[in-house]
Amino acid sequence: MRIGLVVTGGVDQSARERVVPALLWLVERLARRHDVEVFALQYHRKPRSYPLLGATVHDLGRVDRPAGLRRLRVGSRLRRAIAAHGPLDVLHAYWGMPAGAAATSAGRGLGVPVVVTLDSGELVALDDIDYGLQRRWIDRRAVARALRLASRVTVSTRFMAAMPALGSRPVEIVPIGVDTRLFPAAPRAEGPPWRLLRVASLNRVKDYPMLLRAMAAIVRRVPAVHLDIVGEDTLGGAIQAQAHALGLDDHVAFHGFQAADALGAFYARAHVHVVSSRHEAASVAMLEAACAGVPTVGTAVGYAADWASEGRGVAVPVGDAEALASGVVGLIEDPARRQQIATAARHWTLAHDADWTAAQFERIYAAITKSRIRN
Repeated sequence: MRIGLVVTGGVDQSARERVVPALLWLVERLARRHDVEVFALQYHRKPRSYPLLGATVHDLGRVDRPAGLRRLRVGSRLRRAIAAHGPLDVLHAYWGMPAGAAATSAGRGLGVPVVVTLDSGELVALDDIDYGLQRRWIDRRAVARALRLASRVTVSTRFMAAMPALGSRPVEIVPIGVDTRLFPAAPRAEGPPWRLLRVASLNRVKDYPMLLRAMAAIVRRVPAVHLDIVGEDTLGGAIQAQAHALGLDDHVAFHGFQAADALGAFYARAHVHVVSSRHEAASVAMLEAACAGVPTVGTAVGYAADWASEGRGVAVPVGDAEALASGVVGLIEDPARRQQIATAARHWTLAHDADWTAAQFERIYAAITKSRIRN
């Protein structure tokens, strides 16, 4: 099968930096059995093509135009790129905007069926932090059109599948699994000291201010505790300054961006993984932690929302620092429950790994191409 994967970015030639690891894991597995052409929208300044993990990436280059004109240009340039490197049996857009909008427009013009995967903020509106594609009418319209034109729409969690912005559009739940080889379970010494871990970019939707308030409450109850924060800082040092103001210098360490193959060491020594986000479509970090045998206490978004009722995690209300602190302390003080949650989460994650994900998408591709032939 000839598959065209349409992405915003995350497929850098290094396969290590400026990448979306879960996306690379999918590309690598699909390319083992299929001809995979990856079309990256507006990542590099100038167009270029290069091999990546058995696939070929075609970067369209950036378009320096106003937003509305830029979308039109991206769609037309994508159609030309697909025509040049086709024919293709199926297109798969990762993220609704701009990939989903561009891919469904191109697919309609070329007669190619399109799968759209929603794995970001396509269905939410958080006005106070300028996050989500449901905030502006032009983005709502673009997302709705992509959903209408797509042959299939997938999401990673029941949490996303229940979003009102989907309307009556049916979706299929396909978790984007991890490469389990990178996150082996390892024996870890019990605390104290207790080690907490947060793996996520420092940005407004991840709600680090709430996490630090929770950490201050945790320290008051369990003084021998340490939080490792791994992720690129996009907030100019504001979170580090808040940690200092809260007197957490001895309890919090910022490690910056770390490549996926370096994360295993952080998970291996953690006792509890924490998620403080205002929104998560899923949270790949929860899967990485689960694979390594680390339970998660998180806000009720993404996998945390899905898993809490099934004993695979602990979910607390979004924005509630005291509840997050109590959830973490509760697991620290209850090793049997901590192990039970970790085991259940790991079992699910191993059963829904990157190989499983690739097989699910192959099944979807086959179904929609067969339907196209019959019609």
